[in-house]
Amino acid sequence: MHAHSTGEKITREIFFPLEIANGITGIRDMFSDCYPNCSFNNGTLDDGISLEEINEWRRQFAARTLVAPRIIASSPLVDGLGARWKGSLIVKDADEGREAVHYIKRRGSDFVKVYSRLSRDAYFAIADEAKKQNMVFAGHIPDSVTAIEASDAGQKSVEHLTGILLAASTDETILRSETLAWREGKAKMSRKEIDEKILATYSDTKATTLFARFVRNETWMCPTLILLRGGAFLDDKSFTNDARLKYLPPSFRDDWKPANDSRFKDLTAADFAFKRKRFQKYLEIVGAMHRAGVKILAGVDEPNQFCFPGFSLHDELALLVQAGLTPFEALQTATVNPAKYLNLTDSLGTIKKGKMADLVLLEANPLDDIGNTKRIAAVVFDGRYLSKKALEKMLADVEAVANKK
Repeated sequence: MHAHSTGEKITREIFFPLEIANGITGIRDMFSDCYPNCSFNNGTLDDGISLEEINEWRRQFAARTLVAPRIIASSPLVDGLGARWKGSLIVKDADEGREAVHYIKRRGSDFVKVYSRLSRDAYFAIADEAKKQNMVFAGHIPDSVTAIEASDAGQKSVEHLTGILLAASTDETILRSETLAWREGKAKMSRKEIDEKILATYSDTKATTLFARFVRNETWMCPTLILLRGGAFLDDKSFTNDARLKYLPPSFRDDWKPANDSRFKDLTAADFAFKRKRFQKYLEIVGAMHRAGVKILAGVDEPNQFCFPGFSLHDELALLVQAGLTPFEALQTATVNPAKYLNLTDSLGTIKKGKMADLVLLEANPLDDIGNTKRIAAVVFDGRYLSKKALEKMLADVEAVANKK
């Protein structure tokens, strides 16, 4: 429920087969269109994806000429001034926010994705116009908006737990002002000092109130714990020497190295220690949210650092169990919960006569050990049976493509 396609060739030849081989038969692509066109990330991976390309994949899927997951396609990232990602749709005020929703609807995206630097006026205009146009909006909670305000405004899902730590801080107002000032280069504190203060002032009482509001408003969480873990362990070679790197091209492997990413290249051992401490808090928060009744979705934010297409969804399920969900509840975050979120329970999410034949057959019971989701015996995808031998060939073919010279 949180994935990213990249260039057409890499997505078709690497991402899709890795996803199907891992039993993933559907994805919610969170950057499905570029405005007006873009190069994904910082240009080291591949070209971005357009809605036209995704629609072509959908046509090929319907004609059974392409083995690929079903795709729910987002808009471009709708962001404010200073947006980080190329291809974002920049809006400066309420009028432009409303026009962005109309543009996205005309394009045919399945939902609007909001991002971190939106102004308050623009964000609330997008929320209001999306409701008028009967469109879902989801994504990051912008720094200018509180988590409670985003929930009350109707944001359907929150990605990566953005805004949650700040919303639960006893110094939320001051630290929000500092965060916004930091973006403009005017803060009295460094980014590290702000983050440390946010974590140190976390209040269980404020968090409980926040989670109750999420439950009341039916605001979903897609925590992407695997993403949050990845950023915290990039200095640990036992973590980064992952055997699954062989399924990715050298350009990806290079991009994942901290030295090649401005967010990580200057971090010290103390910085990574703080990130690991914060990751442990994120695990606690997800467990507390779940106990409070907040609805959870499994997503990984591939292809960020050590968010492997296909494989990492199994890692995410294990992290959700570590956070406090039972194996059964973790399985629901990747099956029936997405179907409910997408209003597709008539065709997906559970095994029932008349529904789409999407099944993952396992060699051992995941209710005994969530790690057993990796022990895939076969995949039935859209009624097509893919044996273990066929899945192994898919993986071998991906490895060959990734390492072709």
